[in-house]
Amino acid sequence: MKKHFIYIDGWKSKIRFSAAHLISDYERCGRLHGHTYAVHMKIYGKPDENGILIDFTVVKQILNRIVDELDHKILIPGRNPNVSIDEKKVKLTSLEKQYIFPISDCIILPIETTSAENLSNYILEKIQKQLMEYNNIYEIEIGVDEGYGQGAWVSKTIRDEKI
Repeated sequence: MKKHFIYIDGWKSKIRFSAAHLISDYERCGRLHGHTYAVHMKIYGKPDENGILIDFTVVKQILNRIVDELDHKILIPGRNPNVSIDEKKVKLTSLEKQYIFPISDCIILPIETTSAENLSNYILEKIQKQLMEYNNIYEIEIGVDEGYGQGAWVSKTIRDEKI
């Protein structure tokens, strides 16, 4: 059986965001630093009668809305025990240091750490909800690069391939 997919390259399609983060208590990445991230996507499914799996414009609009929410923010892992949040500020402890950020500069993500792996999964979950109406799609892959040439990918089957 042939496997059909579309592919979006985040670098070439300008689906990118710049953000600061740290991975608490991780020696190499436990200090505040930033990246220019790119988000890539593959969607597997069955093309329609016109040979189209999904319109590229639709996919790019969804991805751009997500990266716009993350752009120029401090990425905060909301499920991390080293994070405390109140109505005005976020406190994050790492490597015996305490960082305090205005909440308006942050985006609180429902993840444990802000690794590329966890960011990929977060984005995939957001996208999956928006693509459920497309009954011809059966698998989604998301890649998040923390700079050109290094990143993490996650994939998820969302329905039986035999559609």
